Amino acid sequence: MEKDLFGKALLDYQNGNYTEDIITSTNISDADELPIPYLFRSFKDMPKLEQKALQLCKGSVLDVGAGAGSHSLYLQEKGFTIKAIDISEGAITVCKKRGIIKAEVKAILNETQTFDTILLLMNGTGIFQELQQVAMYLKHLKKLLNPEGQILIDSSDIKYMYEDEDGGFWMDTTANYYGELDYFLSYKDEKEKPMKWLYLDFNTLFTACTSVGLQCELITEGAHFDYLAKIY
Repeated sequence: MEKDLFGKALLDYQNGNYTEDIITSTNISDADELPIPYLFRSFKDMPKLEQKALQLCKGSVLDVGAGAGSHSLYLQEKGFTIKAIDISEGAITVCKKRGIIKAEVKAILNETQTFDTILLLMNGTGIFQELQQVAMYLKHLKKLLNPEGQILIDSSDIKYMYEDEDGGFWMDTTANYYGELDYFLSYKDEKEKPMKWLYLDFNTLFTACTSVGLQCELITEGAHFDYLAKIY
Protein backbone atom coordinates (compact mmCIF):
# COMPACT_ATOMS: atom_id res chain seq x y z
CA MET A 1 0.00 0.00 0.00
CA GLU A 2 2.65 2.48 -1.12
CA LYS A 3 0.21 5.33 -1.80
CA ASP A 4 -2.27 4.31 0.92
CA LEU A 5 -5.22 4.99 -1.39
CA PHE A 6 -7.38 2.86 0.92
CA GLY A 7 -6.54 5.16 3.80
CA LYS A 8 -7.16 8.26 1.68
CA ALA A 9 -10.61 6.98 0.75
CA LEU A 10 -11.49 6.32 4.39
CA LEU A 11 -10.24 9.76 5.42
CA ASP A 12 -12.25 11.43 2.66
CA TYR A 13 -15.42 9.76 3.93
CA GLN A 14 -14.65 10.52 7.57
CA ASN A 15 -13.98 14.17 6.75
CA GLY A 16 -17.15 14.60 4.68
CA ASN A 17 -15.41 14.56 1.29
CA TYR A 18 -17.01 11.38 -0.08
CA THR A 19 -17.50 11.61 -3.85
CA GLU A 20 -16.66 8.19 -5.24
CA ASP A 21 -15.88 4.62 -4.22
CA ILE A 22 -12.81 2.42 -4.28
CA ILE A 23 -12.40 0.24 -7.37
CA THR A 24 -10.99 -3.26 -6.90
CA SER A 25 -10.19 -6.17 -9.21
CA THR A 26 -8.11 -9.34 -9.27
CA ASN A 27 -6.30 -11.34 -11.90
CA ILE A 28 -9.43 -13.54 -12.28
CA SER A 29 -12.20 -10.95 -11.82
CA ASP A 30 -13.28 -7.69 -13.41
CA ALA A 31 -13.35 -4.28 -11.77
CA ASP A 32 -15.88 -3.84 -8.99
CA GLU A 33 -16.85 -0.99 -6.67
CA LEU A 34 -16.14 -1.21 -2.94
CA PRO A 35 -18.65 1.24 -1.42
CA ILE A 36 -16.82 3.27 1.20
CA PRO A 37 -19.93 3.74 3.41
CA TYR A 38 -20.01 -0.06 3.81
CA LEU A 39 -16.66 0.11 5.61
CA PHE A 40 -18.29 2.36 8.24
CA ARG A 41 -21.23 0.00 8.83
CA SER A 42 -22.91 -0.63 12.16
CA PHE A 43 -23.38 -4.07 13.71
CA LYS A 44 -26.90 -4.47 12.27
CA ASP A 45 -25.55 -3.93 8.73
CA MET A 46 -22.73 -6.47 9.06
CA PRO A 47 -22.93 -9.92 7.43
CA LYS A 48 -24.07 -12.74 9.71
CA LEU A 49 -20.56 -14.22 9.80
CA GLU A 50 -19.10 -10.98 11.15
CA GLN A 51 -21.88 -10.61 13.69
CA LYS A 52 -21.24 -14.16 14.89
CA ALA A 53 -17.50 -13.50 15.20
CA LEU A 54 -18.09 -10.38 17.30
CA GLN A 55 -20.52 -12.27 19.53
CA LEU A 56 -17.85 -14.94 20.14
CA CYS A 57 -15.18 -12.47 21.25
CA LYS A 58 -13.87 -12.74 24.79
CA GLY A 59 -11.32 -10.95 26.95
CA SER A 60 -8.74 -8.69 25.34
CA VAL A 61 -9.12 -8.43 21.57
CA LEU A 62 -6.76 -7.65 18.68
CA ASP A 63 -8.51 -6.47 15.51
CA VAL A 64 -6.12 -7.19 12.62
CA GLY A 65 -6.60 -5.14 9.46
CA ALA A 66 -9.08 -2.96 11.30
CA GLY A 67 -9.81 -0.63 8.37
CA ALA A 68 -12.28 2.06 9.43
CA GLY A 69 -12.59 0.32 12.80
CA SER A 70 -16.24 -0.76 12.69
CA HIS A 71 -15.58 -4.07 14.44
CA SER A 72 -13.33 -2.47 17.05
CA LEU A 73 -15.80 0.32 17.72
CA TYR A 74 -18.63 -2.14 18.33
CA LEU A 75 -16.52 -4.20 20.75
CA GLN A 76 -15.20 -1.13 22.56
CA GLU A 77 -18.76 0.10 23.08
CA LYS A 78 -19.55 -3.34 24.54
CA GLY A 79 -16.80 -2.86 27.11
CA PHE A 80 -14.03 -4.96 25.57
CA THR A 81 -10.37 -4.01 25.80
CA ILE A 82 -9.60 -3.69 22.10
CA LYS A 83 -6.50 -2.92 20.05
CA ALA A 84 -6.91 -2.08 16.36
CA ILE A 85 -3.99 -2.47 13.97
CA ASP A 86 -3.68 -1.83 10.23
CA ILE A 87 -0.82 -1.18 7.82
CA SER A 88 -2.76 1.83 6.47
CA GLU A 89 -1.91 5.10 8.24
CA GLY A 90 -5.10 6.66 6.93
CA ALA A 91 -7.19 3.80 8.33
CA ILE A 92 -5.67 4.15 11.79
CA THR A 93 -6.20 7.92 11.72
CA VAL A 94 -9.86 7.23 10.99
CA CYS A 95 -10.04 4.66 13.81
CA LYS A 96 -8.75 7.29 16.23
CA LYS A 97 -11.12 9.95 14.89
CA ARG A 98 -14.02 7.55 15.45
CA GLY A 99 -13.00 7.16 19.08
CA ILE A 100 -11.06 3.91 19.21
CA ILE A 101 -8.77 4.29 22.20
CA LYS A 102 -5.93 2.02 21.12
CA ALA A 103 -5.12 1.99 17.40
CA GLU A 104 -1.68 1.53 15.83
CA VAL A 105 -0.14 1.43 12.37
CA LYS A 106 1.36 -2.04 12.51
CA ALA A 107 1.67 -5.25 10.50
CA ILE A 108 0.58 -8.39 12.34
CA LEU A 109 4.08 -9.90 12.13
CA ASN A 110 5.36 -6.93 14.18
CA GLU A 111 2.81 -7.43 16.96
CA THR A 112 4.20 -8.76 20.26
CA GLN A 113 1.38 -8.37 22.79
CA THR A 114 -0.80 -11.33 23.72
CA PHE A 115 -4.60 -11.45 23.55
CA ASP A 116 -7.58 -13.61 24.40
CA THR A 117 -9.15 -13.09 20.96
CA ILE A 118 -7.56 -12.24 17.62
CA LEU A 119 -9.99 -11.08 14.93
CA LEU A 120 -9.20 -11.45 11.23
CA LEU A 121 -12.34 -10.53 9.30
CA MET A 122 -13.33 -9.49 5.76
CA ASN A 123 -11.38 -12.43 4.32
CA GLY A 124 -8.91 -12.58 7.17
CA THR A 125 -6.72 -15.12 5.38
CA GLY A 126 -5.92 -12.45 2.81
CA ILE A 127 -2.99 -11.14 4.84
CA PHE A 128 -1.23 -14.50 4.52
CA GLN A 129 -0.76 -13.56 0.83
CA GLU A 130 0.42 -16.98 -0.38
CA LEU A 131 -0.24 -20.58 0.62
CA GLN A 132 3.42 -21.17 1.44
CA GLN A 133 3.30 -18.42 4.08
CA VAL A 134 0.22 -19.66 5.96
CA ALA A 135 2.15 -21.84 8.45
CA MET A 136 4.54 -18.98 9.24
CA TYR A 137 1.67 -16.58 9.96
CA LEU A 138 -0.18 -19.17 12.06
CA LYS A 139 2.92 -19.84 14.17
CA HIS A 140 3.20 -16.11 14.87
CA LEU A 141 -0.48 -15.78 15.70
CA LYS A 142 -0.14 -18.75 18.06
CA LYS A 143 2.51 -16.83 20.02
CA LEU A 144 0.10 -13.92 20.46
CA LEU A 145 -2.61 -16.01 22.15
CA ASN A 146 -3.09 -16.08 25.88
CA PRO A 147 -3.87 -19.49 27.45
CA GLU A 148 -7.38 -20.52 26.24
CA GLY A 149 -7.12 -17.81 23.58
CA GLN A 150 -8.78 -17.97 20.16
CA ILE A 151 -8.43 -16.70 16.61
CA LEU A 152 -11.65 -15.89 14.74
CA ILE A 153 -11.04 -15.80 11.00
CA ASP A 154 -13.16 -15.80 7.86
CA SER A 155 -12.51 -16.59 4.23
CA SER A 156 -14.13 -18.08 1.12
CA ASP A 157 -13.53 -21.08 -1.08
CA ILE A 158 -13.33 -19.38 -4.48
CA LYS A 159 -13.17 -22.59 -6.47
CA TYR A 160 -16.56 -21.60 -7.93
CA MET A 161 -14.88 -18.77 -9.82
CA TYR A 162 -13.13 -21.35 -12.02
CA GLU A 163 -16.31 -23.24 -12.92
CA ASP A 164 -17.28 -23.46 -16.59
CA GLU A 165 -20.74 -23.69 -18.10
CA ASP A 166 -20.73 -27.48 -17.97
CA GLY A 167 -20.03 -27.58 -14.23
CA GLY A 168 -16.36 -28.49 -14.65
CA PHE A 169 -13.35 -26.54 -13.40
CA TRP A 170 -10.61 -25.04 -15.57
CA MET A 171 -7.87 -24.70 -12.96
CA ASP A 172 -4.25 -25.13 -14.08
CA THR A 173 -2.87 -27.99 -11.98
CA THR A 174 0.69 -26.74 -12.56
CA ALA A 175 -0.11 -23.26 -11.24
CA ASN A 176 -0.12 -22.02 -7.64
CA TYR A 177 -3.01 -22.68 -5.25
CA TYR A 178 -6.21 -21.36 -6.82
CA GLY A 179 -6.94 -19.02 -3.92
CA GLU A 180 -3.76 -16.97 -4.48
CA LEU A 181 -4.78 -13.79 -6.27
CA ASP A 182 -3.20 -10.57 -7.45
CA TYR A 183 -5.31 -7.75 -5.99
CA PHE A 184 -5.62 -4.35 -7.62
CA LEU A 185 -7.03 -1.21 -6.03
CA SER A 186 -7.63 2.27 -7.42
CA TYR A 187 -9.22 5.44 -6.08
CA LYS A 188 -9.88 8.73 -7.85
CA ASP A 189 -7.92 7.66 -10.93
CA GLU A 190 -4.87 6.67 -8.90
CA LYS A 191 -3.67 3.07 -8.84
CA GLU A 192 -2.16 1.29 -5.84
CA LYS A 193 0.73 -1.12 -6.28
CA PRO A 194 -0.77 -4.62 -6.79
CA MET A 195 -0.60 -6.93 -3.79
CA LYS A 196 -0.98 -10.64 -3.11
CA TRP A 197 -4.23 -11.71 -1.44
CA LEU A 198 -5.17 -15.23 -0.32
CA TYR A 199 -8.58 -16.87 -0.19
CA LEU A 200 -8.33 -20.15 1.69
CA ASP A 201 -10.81 -23.02 1.66
CA PHE A 202 -11.61 -24.44 5.09
CA ASN A 203 -9.99 -27.85 4.57
CA THR A 204 -6.68 -26.25 3.59
CA LEU A 205 -6.84 -23.92 6.61
CA PHE A 206 -7.64 -26.91 8.86
CA THR A 207 -4.62 -28.83 7.54
CA ALA A 208 -2.31 -25.84 7.98
CA CYS A 209 -3.49 -25.35 11.57
CA THR A 210 -2.92 -29.01 12.40
CA SER A 211 0.62 -28.81 11.03
CA VAL A 212 1.56 -26.12 13.58
CA GLY A 213 -0.23 -27.60 16.57
CA LEU A 214 -3.46 -25.61 16.43
CA GLN A 215 -7.06 -26.78 16.51
CA CYS A 216 -9.40 -25.43 13.83
CA GLU A 217 -13.18 -25.55 14.06
CA LEU A 218 -15.76 -24.55 11.46
CA ILE A 219 -18.19 -22.19 13.21
CA THR A 220 -20.63 -21.29 10.46
CA GLU A 221 -20.93 -20.99 6.70
CA GLY A 222 -22.36 -18.14 4.67
CA ALA A 223 -24.56 -18.25 1.61
CA HIS A 224 -21.75 -17.75 -0.90
CA PHE A 225 -18.94 -20.21 -0.16
CA ASP A 226 -17.73 -18.14 2.80
CA TYR A 227 -17.13 -19.41 6.32
CA LEU A 228 -16.09 -18.42 9.83
CA ALA A 229 -13.56 -20.57 11.70
CA LYS A 230 -12.21 -20.62 15.24
CA ILE A 231 -8.54 -21.51 15.76
CA TYR A 232 -7.22 -22.31 19.21
